[in-house]
Amino acid sequence: MAGGGQPVGPGMFKAALADTPKEAFNWRLMISVICFGLMGAARGLDEGLIGTTVTQKSFISEYNLKVTKTFTKAELAQKTGNITAMVQIGSVGGALIAFIFCDKIGRIWATRQLCAIWIVGVIVYITAAGNYGQVLAGRFVMGLGIGQTTVVAPAYLAEIAPRSIRGLCICIFSGSVYLGIMLGYFANWGTSIHIANNTSKQWIDATILHLVFAGIILFLTCFSLESPRWLVSVGKDEQATTNMCKLRQLSPDHPYVRSEMIDIHDQINREREATLGSGFFGPLKELFVLPRNRYAILLGLACQLMGQWSGAQSITIYAPQFFALLGTTGSSEKLFATAIFGVVKFVSALICAFFLVDFLGRKRSLTIGIIIQFISMLYIAIYLTAVPSISTGQVQSTIAKHAGTGAIVFIYFSGVGWALGWNSIQYLIGAEIFPLRVRSLGTSMIMCFHFVNQYGNSKAVPLMLIDGSPGLSPKGTFWLFVAVTALGLGFVWFFLPETAGKSLEGMDEMFSLPWHIIGRKGAELTAGKGSVAEAIAIGDHEKADIMAREEQVEDAEERPAHV
Repeated sequence: MAGGGQPVGPGMFKAALADTPKEAFNWRLMISVICFGLMGAARGLDEGLIGTTVTQKSFISEYNLKVTKTFTKAELAQKTGNITAMVQIGSVGGALIAFIFCDKIGRIWATRQLCAIWIVGVIVYITAAGNYGQVLAGRFVMGLGIGQTTVVAPAYLAEIAPRSIRGLCICIFSGSVYLGIMLGYFANWGTSIHIANNTSKQWIDATILHLVFAGIILFLTCFSLESPRWLVSVGKDEQATTNMCKLRQLSPDHPYVRSEMIDIHDQINREREATLGSGFFGPLKELFVLPRNRYAILLGLACQLMGQWSGAQSITIYAPQFFALLGTTGSSEKLFATAIFGVVKFVSALICAFFLVDFLGRKRSLTIGIIIQFISMLYIAIYLTAVPSISTGQVQSTIAKHAGTGAIVFIYFSGVGWALGWNSIQYLIGAEIFPLRVRSLGTSMIMCFHFVNQYGNSKAVPLMLIDGSPGLSPKGTFWLFVAVTALGLGFVWFFLPETAGKSLEGMDEMFSLPWHIIGRKGAELTAGKGSVAEAIAIGDHEKADIMAREEQVEDAEERPAHV
């Protein structure tokens, strides 16, 4: 409970849910959430497909991915890393340009243009016919489209979702990442069984899944509504109210719609007063000069750094190699184990979205996930230290074999921890913590950093697993993952605030607190403050304050906007 007896955590969720009219949960909202949520599959498909494609015999033969007398293991790791990580390089550029499209042409048209870029990249990639340079070019263009999804989709979902289920709606995106990964794993496993190893159709048929999902998303944009918050930001107030009414299936004079629109206009007016200039550099200065925004951007960047180097993302991309490392033999067996790994992550992501992230809160859910991930990485690190000969394929004792089975099981547990923790938070936090004026730019910078780290991770992990220089060895790699997860646990406890149940506009109140208080007590100290919608959910005693703020907003709208 907060100092004023106001609920936080599950209590805040129940208050926000009780305050949400049942009409707000409707087919219009569902279509929009599905459309933008499915964009998570763009990243997931690439991670699931490329990690297993580079182990397909047809792909290995077509692009000479095997050690020879003139082609060393380190050179093979470099070439594999280049193919795997090229989408991440393109995604850095995609994340950088996403905020421009997002703010200038809106969330709907930004989605359409990124799907077009994504489709072009896939076509270039699958028609390479052995041309290594064309493969890299195609995957780079794919990345320009895929990178934008991580900015456009979470921002849109955060803006159109009722605050009581905002975490669920954004986690549909992160859950779709694992839908894509799972489908990618199974597609390559299926083609490895049913299509001959000597034909490129083995990996091309699986890659066509990219085109299927891009087409579905393009089709669904025809039935999705533009974000009311973006419409207000560009001066289309009437259209914003119309879209909000359609999304909530309520009339314009309904208290729920009125409170949301008041908060949006209120925040826009406050942002205009705090602006540090127009154009590109104005919002950029606001991100790093204003203390409230500076804490948010540093928080988002740190979450990306901790999440990407905690190890689970590496296992996702290079799952077949990790299963081979722990004793799984045979191409089909590795791909099948990897496919089951995708199922585990997908189911875990759904559990987090539907049962944890809003009810327990972001902080508790992330803490549980990190603890599971830490225990899993610790077991595998200890196992590889105690049984180093597993990676050489030597015959093991019965005890060592049982311990190896346990290590494989803990690979699956690490996926559960990642899906419950960092995977959801890395998208959710960035979409929630920024004011409207800098939301797209802030999310864009965070996701740019995300892909820079993922690229570095994709390039580094194959080399890190090599025994001796320049590698850390398998056991050293997992000890690094253990250290990062432990560091992440302390970071979350001290710096990450609880955002469940808070309106987007109410975040300003929390992030205006002293920096050393935000993470530990921010949610409690600001429960029910900072927005009309939260005040209504907390109780009717706030009505006088609501009326006063309505008058302030009306007065501010009558004055010329300050630029």
